[in-house]
Amino acid sequence: MNHEDSVLLHTEGRVRHITLNRPRALNALNHAMVLRMAEALDAAEQDPSVVAVLLAGAGERGLCAGGDIRSIRDDALAGGRTSLEFWRDEYRLNARIARFPKPYVALMDGIVMGGGVGVSAHGSLRIVTERSRIAMPETGIGFVPDVGGTHLLGAAPGELGLHLALTGDAVGAADALLCGLADHFVPSGDLPALLTALDTCATPDAVVATAVRYAGTAPAGELSAHREWIDACYAADTVEEIVERLDGCGVPAAKQAAATILAKSPTVLKVTLAAVRRARRLNSLEAVLDQEYRVSSTAFTGPDLVEGVRAQIIDKDRNPRWSPAELAGVTDEDVARHFAPLGDGELGLGPATGVSG
Repeated sequence: MNHEDSVLLHTEGRVRHITLNRPRALNALNHAMVLRMAEALDAAEQDPSVVAVLLAGAGERGLCAGGDIRSIRDDALAGGRTSLEFWRDEYRLNARIARFPKPYVALMDGIVMGGGVGVSAHGSLRIVTERSRIAMPETGIGFVPDVGGTHLLGAAPGELGLHLALTGDAVGAADALLCGLADHFVPSGDLPALLTALDTCATPDAVVATAVRYAGTAPAGELSAHREWIDACYAADTVEEIVERLDGCGVPAAKQAAATILAKSPTVLKVTLAAVRRARRLNSLEAVLDQEYRVSSTAFTGPDLVEGVRAQIIDKDRNPRWSPAELAGVTDEDVARHFAPLGDGELGLGPATGVSG
């Protein structure tokens, strides 16, 4: 499949449709797809006949499962740099989507993870259904939430975002709405009618009004009932104390969260905690993306990314051997070096003041 087949473009009425078209790979993103999406947004912005852009995924399983992590692992093992170039363009696309001047409608139906969140949750009209499962699961593969994920999760109410960042847990429609990852719930059976109605819209305001008209009430979520222990436990200063609080608070779901966290890479857990908290203090998505690029560039050269992908995707033994294997083995210096400026290698989206955080 060439890059033009992996991202399909067509216009219905005055709406430009972008369809991720790698259904056998759950529409996982590669570099060519990112570049084609960026070109499509440029063309749609400049075309006065286009009033909105709509993003969807081919197939029945979901919008996008994230980036092509097998190829990222291969690149890391080979000592390459193509993944860094991919992230550079991907993060620029994430920022482009967030600032797109026309309605950007993302159908977050089915599985939406990692890079899939990056191309959807920064949009202006984010639609979830009862089939939506949204996650930033990077800690499970020895990586840190990126694509603006620490910006999104850092802005979630209370400590909900940090809970999702550290555990990698997926959420459904109601919890995505609660966490600010989505705007409207539309039953999956109503999506064809919604698309037909959007394609008849002649103005951006009509697009927004149509999305609101089709919106309904999502089935009940889970997180709101857990806010008390989530906010109390994740307010701790360190990952070790967070786990201790979760394990000792007497709530079964909290104890399970502690076990989930302890299965992740100790290094990326500590870096993720720092990244989300730093993201809360940064003044823009662009500054957060700059920070994430520093973190990703450092994590790319570490041992845990290749090991995590091996355990979860390649060998599927689900038994990663993290290095170091314990939280106590990760020093403050280990964490700090993930945030060190990259000199000429900076992404450079935000102001220079975004370096410190």
